[in-house]
Amino acid sequence: MITRREFLDTLAVTAAGAAVSSNAKSYAQIVGANDRVNFAVIGLNSRAYAHLSSLKANEKNARITHICDVDTTILDKFCGKAEASLGYKPASGKDFRKVLASKDVDAITIATPDHWHAPMAIAGLEAGKHVYVEKPCSHNPGEGEMLIAARDKYKKLVQMGTQQRSSPHTIEVVAKISQGLIGRPYYAKAWYSNTRKSIGVGKPAAVPATLDWDLWQGPAPRKPYKDNYHPYNWHWFKHWGTGETLNNGTHEIDVCRWALGVDFPKHVAASGGRYQFKDDWQFYDTLVTSFEYDDKIISWEGKCCQGMKFYDRDRGSAIMGTTGTVVVDRGGYEIYDLKGTKTGEVKAEKSSQSADLVGADSMTDLHFANFIAGIQKGQKLNAPVEVGNVAVTMLQLSNVAWTLNRGLSLNTANGRILNDGEAMKHWDREYEKGWAPKV
Repeated sequence: MITRREFLDTLAVTAAGAAVSSNAKSYAQIVGANDRVNFAVIGLNSRAYAHLSSLKANEKNARITHICDVDTTILDKFCGKAEASLGYKPASGKDFRKVLASKDVDAITIATPDHWHAPMAIAGLEAGKHVYVEKPCSHNPGEGEMLIAARDKYKKLVQMGTQQRSSPHTIEVVAKISQGLIGRPYYAKAWYSNTRKSIGVGKPAAVPATLDWDLWQGPAPRKPYKDNYHPYNWHWFKHWGTGETLNNGTHEIDVCRWALGVDFPKHVAASGGRYQFKDDWQFYDTLVTSFEYDDKIISWEGKCCQGMKFYDRDRGSAIMGTTGTVVVDRGGYEIYDLKGTKTGEVKAEKSSQSADLVGADSMTDLHFANFIAGIQKGQKLNAPVEVGNVAVTMLQLSNVAWTLNRGLSLNTANGRILNDGEAMKHWDREYEKGWAPKV
C-alpha cells in the first residue's frame, strides 16, 4: 500500500510522466484546448454523471482529460458514457494519486464517498489543482477546518457542490427576501422526503475482483468487506458516511441560513431514530433538528423512508417572516401572505427529484460555469468552501447532538462546541496510519 505521505514525497518527480494516455497528451494540440480548464472527475458511481453532463454543457471552457474510480466496473461504465457524450475518450484509471501527478489536470471534481471528500480535496490543493467537491465538503467538522486552511495555504479555488447557490430563481428570491419581500424573516423550515429501502444485514464477503478495497477505504481505519457497503449504502455507516442530513439536508439548510442571513447558531438539538426497518443502517431514517439563533430559528425534518410531502414537495425550504412566506425548492418558488394565500410564483427551467441519485439539472450546469469562470476570470464563487462548510458543520453537529441525545451550545464564531468535552471528541476522527490529512 502506498501511503499519502509516500505519494506526496514522489509527486514532484513523477508529475511529468504519470499515467497520461496518448489521448490526454494530445489535448494540448487541439485548437482551443489551452483556453479550456482541464478536469479530472473522481468517484463515478452516481453524482459524477451530473458532473459529466455539466462539463459537457460548459465544453467551450472545459474539457475532461481524466476519469477515475477504484471500481473498474463503475469506471468502465462511466468511460463508455463519457466517450459517447463527449466525442472523445478521457484517460482513465483507478488511482487518483496518478491523476494529481498529471500536469494535464487543472481541476478535479470529487464525487467519492464522504470520508474521502476533504482528504482528497486537500491532496488536490497541495498538488496545485482547483477543487470542486460535492457536499458534504468533509466527514467531520475538523476536516472542514483543515480544508479551508489548505485552500488558504495553496491559493487555489474550492467550490462545494451546493448547486442551488447558482440557481437564478433562488438567488433572485433570497435577494427579494433581504429587500423585505416577507417582512423580517425569522423562521426557516427545511425538509426531505424519500422512500429508501432497507439495506438488510450485511454478510462478510470476498472483495469483488473489480474493487480496490484498500484504496476505497483510504483515510478510514480498515474494516473487513461486507456485501451491503458498496457502491451506495456506505452513506448509512458512520465510518464512511454522514447520514441523510449531510447527504441531502446540506442543500436546504444552506438555503435557509442564506435566506435568513445567519451563520453558526448558538444551539443545536436533534431527535429521531431508525424506525422504518431493522437492519445495519447506523443513522436515523427520521430526524427533526433545531438550530437556534438570538432572534431566528432553522429546523430540518428528514424522512428518508417515508415519502409524505410537505407543501406538495418532497424537498424544499419555507422561509417565514413577519408579513409572509416564501417556499423555495429546485423547481422554483412561491410567495404566500400571512394567511397562506399564494400571491406569486416562479418556475425553474429544469429540476430534479429526491429519488434521482444523479441530480443533473440546469443549476448544476451554472454552478460549474461559475467555478470555471472563477478559475479563468477570477469570478467570485457562489459556494466557496468557507461558505459551504457552515451548513455542513451545523448538520455534522446535529448528528453529534442526536448521537449523544442532548443539545449542544456553540461558539457562534466558528461552530465549536462549548463546555462539553465528550461532544468535542466527535469534532474529528481517527485515521488509518499514514493516511491522515495534514495542512
